[in-house]
Amino acid sequence: MTSAQPLHRWLAQRRPSADRFPFDAVVTAYQHYGKHFVPDEWTQALIAARDRLPQLNGTSTTYLSAFLSGALDKIDGTFDYRSYLGLALLPIPDASQGSGAAAQQLANRDRLHAILLTDLIAFELRAAHDQAPLPQLRPIPPVAAKRLRHALRAVMPALRRLSFVEDTTDPSEIAQLRRVTAAVNVDLTAEDRRALQVSMLPVHTMHDEWMFIRVLQAFETTFALLATDLTEIIDAVQASRMPLAATRLSAAASLLRESASLWPLLATIQPEAFHAFRPYTDGASAIQSRHYKMLESLCRTPDGKRLNSAAYLSVPEVRTAVMQGQVSLDDALAAARRSASSDTLLAAAMREFTAAITQWRQTHYRLAVRVLGPERSGTGYTQGTPYLHDARNEPVFRHHPPADPDAGVDG
Repeated sequence: MTSAQPLHRWLAQRRPSADRFPFDAVVTAYQHYGKHFVPDEWTQALIAARDRLPQLNGTSTTYLSAFLSGALDKIDGTFDYRSYLGLALLPIPDASQGSGAAAQQLANRDRLHAILLTDLIAFELRAAHDQAPLPQLRPIPPVAAKRLRHALRAVMPALRRLSFVEDTTDPSEIAQLRRVTAAVNVDLTAEDRRALQVSMLPVHTMHDEWMFIRVLQAFETTFALLATDLTEIIDAVQASRMPLAATRLSAAASLLRESASLWPLLATIQPEAFHAFRPYTDGASAIQSRHYKMLESLCRTPDGKRLNSAAYLSVPEVRTAVMQGQVSLDDALAAARRSASSDTLLAAAMREFTAAITQWRQTHYRLAVRVLGPERSGTGYTQGTPYLHDARNEPVFRHHPPADPDAGVDG
């Protein structure tokens, strides 16, 4: 069933088209074996396909090139966090490009967030009937049901904003799960379906890796939007539009708090399943998250020690931007010769954002300790929980606004 014949037939064409590349067959094979264990027959054929790229016709050549880079990253020695998650194959916004009105930016994020999580829900529902790939260590029914509840909770705010679903009471949770997946599925374009397909190349065949990948992709989608938000908030401060900056930063804090609903979902991972596929993620670590480091460095410019740590050496393009003078929110406030405390609304928003980031880091650390243990290395054999222990105390802003005596949390 996993013969590479479809790929060989494509290669045998005199003028193969990128538009007719057998993505279905390749992805099926990778999900059958796990990327780390794909037979040489497949990888050699994919290398041959990549060698043909300069000769191809069709509109999908660039996309095919990105897919082949991800599929062959283990062979090429380029496997990392970005290629593991297939981020180049997903429509994740780029903060460096700007992307229009805030409402449209949020809608784009919400749509991708919903697509990723409803794909996870659909996968879990299929697996319950033994109709899904990654068959090893499927969770027992109570764990699967808990996972579905958390996935539904995590996706609903985005679905409501998109008006994909109405707040009605379904006769059963399964009925509600099927309703939300159907609502998103009917809106999917051919490009959406292809992106979902090719961005799921797990390294192993452990059931839980599907959930692990989709949750990390959802986090990256949110971080990308927040980095775009921070860029525009900085622009607002530089234009002396402090109320706008405060409003946007408060909204960013709300979205970050909302995304924390992904943590209980991720916490349903079975430690034995995680430890089974984790050795094969060597080289891919969340420490390489470019979007998170963009977000962090746009709040305040990292000090020399942080900038020269593994955290930023793992994302050289972000580190280079900082070293070339990227302006942070702290920098913009200093240049405007006013502190956050001189603007009540902005001070409150900075406290709110600081609290949201701090809570996110604390939850990440607690979950890592539960799954990995307090002294264990992280995904890809990075510093893991000891690193997270230290990183959770990194200041969000250089100069914290004074505490609001009426607030429940001091940022």
